[in-house]
Formats: sequence, structure tokens, C-alpha cells
Amino acid sequence: MKNIITLFLTVIFSISSLASIPDQEKKILLKLYNDTNGSHWNVKWDLNAPISTWYGVKIQNDKVVAINLLNNNLVGKLPVEITKLENLEGLNLFKNQLSGQIPENIGDLKNLKELNLSFNKLTGAIPNSICKLTHLTKLMLFMNDLSGELPSDIGNLKELEIISLFNNNLSGQLPVSLYELKKLKDLVLSSNKFSGQISWSVADMESLENLSLFDNKLEGQIPMNMTKMKNLVSMNVSYNSFTGLVPREIAALDDFNLTMLNQNGVAFQMEVAKEKKGVLAADE
Repeated sequence: MKNIITLFLTVIFSISSLASIPDQEKKILLKLYNDTNGSHWNVKWDLNAPISTWYGVKIQNDKVVAINLLNNNLVGKLPVEITKLENLEGLNLFKNQLSGQIPENIGDLKNLKELNLSFNKLTGAIPNSICKLTHLTKLMLFMNDLSGELPSDIGNLKELEIISLFNNNLSGQLPVSLYELKKLKDLVLSSNKFSGQISWSVADMESLENLSLFDNKLEGQIPMNMTKMKNLVSMNVSYNSFTGLVPREIAALDDFNLTMLNQNGVAFQMEVAKEKKGVLAADE
């Protein structure tokens, strides 16, 4: 009798687990599975089992709040329907073989805190709607083939702590609003095609610890007032076309490299200021 009761409770629990997930969210997960060749994933989903047991899916209060399928051999395009998972807080699809573009309405994921689509084969521009993700703390899209400019309103993402977009084909000038990200700790934009100058407003990024801009097309002078950035530990801006003197405090940062490229693509070494001109210039 005891075994029968246990079996009955198990069945009831399984049924309730299946029923607790809204049908719409289940359909979206199935769309993701089918569109990315789920039958060939490294870790597959048992579609007959409760969704709460599906690998990489986190459910909280009967809603899908995170999808973590990194390095799982996802092949295909990211379905636009995924942007309807309105309670999603984390989306990590790092190191797969996703192609196509980032869904234009990615900004509909209002609760998203972490977005990692790095190390895939994504193309196209970073959608402007991404600037609606006001709770986002990590934006990681490195090692793709993304092009176009950074969205001009990226400064709306006040909670951002990490931006990592290296090894893409992004271009244009760094948006003015980028320098308004007071909580940003890591800004990694290396190996792209960014042009223009670093604004002196960079010194307003008071939390910045790591700045990597090497291998772009940036020019002008490295702002002298960067000597006031007390949390800045690591900086690499080599293989751009910066000119002028570099403050000693900046040149002493981890990973700093004085190698630049002139207009003919020939490497040269920037000079380090003999005196502490940085602080004086910043106070003018």
C-alpha cells in the first residue's frame, strides 16, 4: 500500500511539473531545440521528461528564468521567439555554432541581466533595442562576425559591469553615452575597426578596471586625465594610431604597450612623458 501511495505521489508531482510551465514558454524552448539541431546537441533534452529536468533550463516560480547551453553544439539560428521569455534573466549560449543575426527585438527581454552569445558565427549589427535591457550587467558578444556601430544609447544600460565585444567587425566612433557607464569594470573592444578618438569623458568611468582597445583604428591623443582613474589597473590600446605623449602613470598600467601604427601601417613607439603632465592637463 505504501509503495502504491509513493508511486501515486510521484505521478502527480511529474504531472504538476509539466503543467506548471506555461504552454507558450514550452513551445519557445521546443522552437530553440528544433532550430538549433537539438538532436545533435552534446547534452540533449528528453522531450518527454518534465521541463524542469531539461539541461541548462532554470525554472523559478513556474517561469523560465535562465538558459545556459554553453559549448553544447547548437547549430542554426537563434529563433526570434526566444525574446518572448519575458522572465528570462540569463541567456548563455557561449561557444556554439549559431549563425544569423541577434533578434532585432532582443530588448523585449526586460529582466535580462546576463547575455552571452560569444564564440559563435553571428553576423549583422547589434540591435538598438539592446539598449532597453536596463537590468543588464554583462554583455558578452566576442568572437563573432558582428558589424556596424555600437548602439548610440548604450549609456542607458546603467547597471553594466562588463562589455566584451572583441574580435568582431564593429566600426564607427565610440558613442558619447558609453562614457556614462559609472559601474562598468571591463570594457573590451579589441580587434575591431573602431575609429575616432577616446573622449576625455573616459575619466568619468570611475569603476573601470580593465580597458582593452588594441587593434582598432583609433587616433588622437590618449586623454591625460586618465591618470585620475584610480581603479584602472589594466589598459591595452596598442596597434591603433594614437600620437602624442603618454603619462607615466598610464604607461605603467598592466598590459600597456607603446606600439602604434602610422598612416602607412608602419609600427612606431609612443613616447612617455618625462614629467607628470597628466594631472596638470586634467585640471585645466
